[in-house]
Amino acid sequence: MAKTAPAQKRPARPAPKAAGRPAGLFTWIAIGLVVVVVATLVIIKVTSSSSTSGSSVFTPSSATVVSEVTKVPASTLDHVGVTSSVAPVSAPVPLSGAPALTGTSATGAKLPEVFYLGAEYCPFCAAERWPLIVALSRFGSFKNLGDMESSTLPGEVYQGTPTFTFVKSTYTSKYLVFKSIEQYTNVYDPSAGFYTKLQNPTGTEAANFQTYDTSKYIPGMQVSQDHSIPYISIGNKYLVSGSSYTPATLSGQSRDQIAAGLANASSPVTSAILATANYLTAAMCTLTKNQPSTVCSSPGVAAAKKAMGIK
Repeated sequence: MAKTAPAQKRPARPAPKAAGRPAGLFTWIAIGLVVVVVATLVIIKVTSSSSTSGSSVFTPSSATVVSEVTKVPASTLDHVGVTSSVAPVSAPVPLSGAPALTGTSATGAKLPEVFYLGAEYCPFCAAERWPLIVALSRFGSFKNLGDMESSTLPGEVYQGTPTFTFVKSTYTSKYLVFKSIEQYTNVYDPSAGFYTKLQNPTGTEAANFQTYDTSKYIPGMQVSQDHSIPYISIGNKYLVSGSSYTPATLSGQSRDQIAAGLANASSPVTSAILATANYLTAAMCTLTKNQPSTVCSSPGVAAAKKAMGIK
């Protein structure tokens, strides 16, 4: 399983398993996939200044796809609940005793913050962006989402997983602040021996990642898996480390096909994405004091709350 770690030497080229942990780690161990999971590590340096450079060509997502992923019918989300027929789905992990993570909205309001750190080459990040966008869209709205796919470099796992990039996106909500960092593009730079650098977290963001994306706070994580991506802190009350379901779920489908299928509760791909989205939504509802009530009291979110032990 490829990982990220601070200030260590990068390999000559990204090894298979670009980044992150698969969903339901122990389930996958039980069915024999752990050999693939722990095959190799990719070491990525995390620095502490905000910047953007070396980005790949930005392609705005189509209005149709954006609408399909941000306006999933509530009835479909409720029908899916937390049941996925195609792959195990992991819920966010509760975090206790940490200071609340807050941010300032465009209007100057101090609100609970959802923080994402990932990279465009990473197939696990590619998989996780789908339900993250669905969940956040229940509390606010996105602009400037871009089309993206994970690395297609020979030897990489889950090559070309269709997804989005947050690199130029903005998010508006009266309930939450969303901040994102895409550390690297999906474009390999031979001179650097790694993917092209894109964004750096601030010192505060890097400290959050270094502190909480570890075996100390995430049950079942081994020390060797510390600092997996994608990493999501939901107000420092819940954490996600690695993808909540396997990127293999999206294999063989285009971005348009996946997005169009989100209205179809019987689609196996849809069930994995929306079950994850309901879990993420349930965690976010703990930050918003269960507002909006139509979202936080919906049957799909209620099922996720029950499974997560949220009252």
